[in-house]
Amino acid sequence: MTRQIKTLFIANRGEIAVRIIRAARELGLKTIQAHSLADAESLAVRLADEAVNIGPPSAAKSYLNVEAVVAAAVASGADAVHPGYGFLAENARFAEAVEAAGLVFVGPTPQQIRMMGDKVSALEAAIRAGVPTVPGSKGRVETPEAAGVVVDRIGFPVMIKASAGGGGRGIRVATSRDEFDRLMPQASAEALAAFGDGGLYIEKFIASSRHVEVQVLGDGYDVVHFYERECSLQRRRQKVWEEAPAAMLPADVRSKLCQSAVDLAKAVQYRGAGTIEYLYDDTTRDFYFLEMNTRIQVEHPVTEMITGFDLVREMIRVSMGEKLRMKQSDIAIRGHAIECRINAEDPTQNFMPAPGLIESLVVPGGAGVRFDSLLYQGYTVPPFYDSLLGKLIVWDEDRASAMTRMARALGELKIGGVKTTRGLHRALASDPDVQAARFDTQFLERWLEKHSNQCVE
Repeated sequence: MTRQIKTLFIANRGEIAVRIIRAARELGLKTIQAHSLADAESLAVRLADEAVNIGPPSAAKSYLNVEAVVAAAVASGADAVHPGYGFLAENARFAEAVEAAGLVFVGPTPQQIRMMGDKVSALEAAIRAGVPTVPGSKGRVETPEAAGVVVDRIGFPVMIKASAGGGGRGIRVATSRDEFDRLMPQASAEALAAFGDGGLYIEKFIASSRHVEVQVLGDGYDVVHFYERECSLQRRRQKVWEEAPAAMLPADVRSKLCQSAVDLAKAVQYRGAGTIEYLYDDTTRDFYFLEMNTRIQVEHPVTEMITGFDLVREMIRVSMGEKLRMKQSDIAIRGHAIECRINAEDPTQNFMPAPGLIESLVVPGGAGVRFDSLLYQGYTVPPFYDSLLGKLIVWDEDRASAMTRMARALGELKIGGVKTTRGLHRALASDPDVQAARFDTQFLERWLEKHSNQCVE
C-alpha cells in the first residue's frame, strides 16, 4: 500500500538529523526538526523548514520521551517520523505509538524491531534461517544453574551479553568460573539500567575475530544487500573506524556472508534499512551472526560510497510503500571507502569528553571526500549527548589509495576550540598494521596502551 508523505518529522539530532534533512529535501519533502532546548541553535534546526522544541536538555525528557515526541509530530502536521539511529530508533513502543497516531514510521514494523532487537529472539530467527551462530545459550539464561550448564558445554572464555542490549552495554568477558559468577550480576544490573531489561545470554568468546556487517534493504517482500563493512577498530566495543568492503574477506566468504544476511532479512519479511552484524574468524574463515540493527547505521556512508546508492533516501521511499527500485544485479562494489568518527574527546586523557565552542572550522575537500557533521563555526557543542561531531569519509579506487586520501583529508580537517579524536585517526592512518589491514576487534585497545601519546592534534 502506497502511503503519501509530504512532511517528515525528524526525531533525532546531530549529524544524522542533518543527513536525513538533506535526503528528504532531495525527495521534495518538507522537514520538521525536533530539538531539545540545548539544541535550539543546532545545524539541523537551521537547515530544516521548521523546528519544534520537545523538551529540556536531558535526553530522557526530550529525545527519549515517546509521548512528547509523538505529540510534537502530530501537532506539527507531519505525515511521517524518521528516528535516525540511537535514542528511539529501535524502540518498538515508539514505532507503535507513531503508527497509532496515524503517522508513517520510517523503519521496520514494531514487530520486526521487537523480534530482531531482542538478542535472543534474533538469534532464534537466525538459526531458523540457517545463518551460522556463535556457540552459546539457546535463549536467555534465567538461573545461575542454567548458566553453568552452558559454560560447561562451550568452555571458557565466554561473553555474557544483555538480551536487549546494544552499543557494547551489558557485556562482560569471563575466563573462569569464579570470574563468570562475579560478572553475571554486574552484566544484568547494567543491562537493566541501560535497557530496562536485565535478561542475559551467553556466547563463546572468539578472542581473535573481526567485526563484519552486511547492509540490507527490504520492502517487506524483497530484500537486497549492499555488501559488507568492516568495523573491527573499536574501543570498549564502540566503533571508531569503518571500511567498505572488508579488506581481508575472501570472495567466496563474501558471497556466503551477504547471502546469509539476505536470507535472514527475507525470513522476517524485513522492511527498511538494516544491518546484520557478524564475527569473522580469520583463521578458520568462519563467520557467526551477532545481531541485527533495525535502523540506519552511523557508518552507512562507506556503503553509499562504494555502491552509489543513497540509503537514507531509499529507506524513505520504502516507508512510503514503494517497492525496491533496484535488483541485486544492479548493486556492485566499486573502489574502497573509509570512515573516521571525529568525536569531541581527548584521546590523550582517556577520551574525556570535550564539549565547547567551535571557534574555527576547516572542512577538507577534493575528489572522493565527504564530511557528514553537525558543525559550523560559532556553534557550541552541548555536554548532554554523544560526543560524535562528524564523520570524515573518503573513497578511492583501492584501499591503499583510500588510506592515502584519508591521511590527506585528516591533515586538512581543522576544528578549533575543542579537543577531538582527529589526532587518533592521523596516528592510525600512518600505522603499518592499519595500512596492511592487520587488525581484529581487540587491536585498538592494545594499540592505545602503547601509542596514546601519539594521538595529539
